[in-house]
Amino acid sequence: MEKSVLISRVCYENHHFCLAILFSFLFCSLFLSFRAPNHALTFKPLTKNLTTTHPCTGRYVYIHQLPSRFNTDLLHNCHSLTRGTNKPNMCPYMQNMGLGPQIATSQGVLTNNTWYATNQFLLEVIFHNRMTKYSCLTNDSSLASAIFVPFYAGLDVSRFLWLSNLTDRDSSARDLLQWLADRPEWNKMWGRDHFLISGRIAWDFRRQRDEESYWGSKFRFLPESMNMSMLAVEASSWNNDYAIPYPTSFHPSKDTQVLQWQRKIKFCKRPYLFTFTGAPRPELEGSIRGKIIEQCRASSVCKFVDCSYGVERCDDPVNVMKVFESSVFCLQPPGDSYTRRSIFDSMVAGCIPVFFHPGTAYSQYKWHLPKNRSRYSVYIPVKDVKEWNANVEEVLLKIPEGEVSAMREEVIKVIPNIIYADPASELDSFEDAFDLAVKGMVERIEKVREAMRRGIDPSIGFADEDHYKYTFSQNFS
Repeated sequence: MEKSVLISRVCYENHHFCLAILFSFLFCSLFLSFRAPNHALTFKPLTKNLTTTHPCTGRYVYIHQLPSRFNTDLLHNCHSLTRGTNKPNMCPYMQNMGLGPQIATSQGVLTNNTWYATNQFLLEVIFHNRMTKYSCLTNDSSLASAIFVPFYAGLDVSRFLWLSNLTDRDSSARDLLQWLADRPEWNKMWGRDHFLISGRIAWDFRRQRDEESYWGSKFRFLPESMNMSMLAVEASSWNNDYAIPYPTSFHPSKDTQVLQWQRKIKFCKRPYLFTFTGAPRPELEGSIRGKIIEQCRASSVCKFVDCSYGVERCDDPVNVMKVFESSVFCLQPPGDSYTRRSIFDSMVAGCIPVFFHPGTAYSQYKWHLPKNRSRYSVYIPVKDVKEWNANVEEVLLKIPEGEVSAMREEVIKVIPNIIYADPASELDSFEDAFDLAVKGMVERIEKVREAMRRGIDPSIGFADEDHYKYTFSQNFS
């Protein structure tokens, strides 16, 4: 009661002060009541000029829902996929969305929960499973920048590669292309926005003659297929084939697992100057492997792991990675084809690759490896094995220690680019081999789309053969 009387007395005796308080209160109330609308009006011209582009604009991918005979049926019949793979049974490798069985113990060679016994031919399955988790998928094909065709081309053709019947080798490819050509999505760019993945080398799909003695299927020479792009572990010399890394056994699910592995291999003790893991190829005329094995065996600082059938277990990631982690340089000569899975296994171990032919890496993995080859690798060109007299040990010993350390740092830095993360997750800060492949494919298709907008025939150069892609040109001297 006394408090009310005191306030009334103050206001009565200081009426000017009280009137000021009253007008201030009314003014503040009026200002606050109009503040939100006035704020919106003030910034309306700015928001009108801002572009609210969705982060997926220009990156949308549409996945064709193919009949199951072209993909999942092959997995259900995995026993039929063993022929020619040197595996008694491919079925165990289907586990964990194509990663294979998880490696539980490795005696400190590997890090826990990130390593699997991955079969290289399962890349199609790994890639498809990653694509289903892609952040910019769309069910509206009209919005798509690219269209993914989840055909397990390599697994399919593996059933027939060693058979003489050409009809069997080509049947699935012909049926798939007919199915695609009948879809409305095909008419948008006549297939030039379509791409697929192969866990086998692209040459397996480019049989140049319809003769039983010629290897492979003719999938990539069929008219509709020539309008599509293929990602493969090794590209051919045609412009619509693109190389992406072989799958290694390292499949992290978190950024911290990548960083942990990089720290581990950075400080590995490497008692061997160089190593070669592989088998001789005496049946291949002009193969360099025989001389490399000879030099390795004659050197006290080289480790040779003989991968001849039944000699050493080169399909065991623990055995292979233990050697790579102990080596400064890893020799990567061509084998049955230009490329090798060993390139990426060794680089994941921090081992500096040594190449002898440009087709082994430099003209292949342009989205995933540094453009400056000398930053991460050593190149010893061998144009003719009969005239090759270089001593590998002498060449490597001449490289200054500072350059060796810098190359190893670059190899370790590149690791995220050449691995495929666990399909059940996604790395936050790193782009892995899948991310870079999809980005590269979308950019390639956008260039074709832009050419069409300008009235240029999109077929020009799209599927041409580059005869100089694998030659010893000045670019690789």
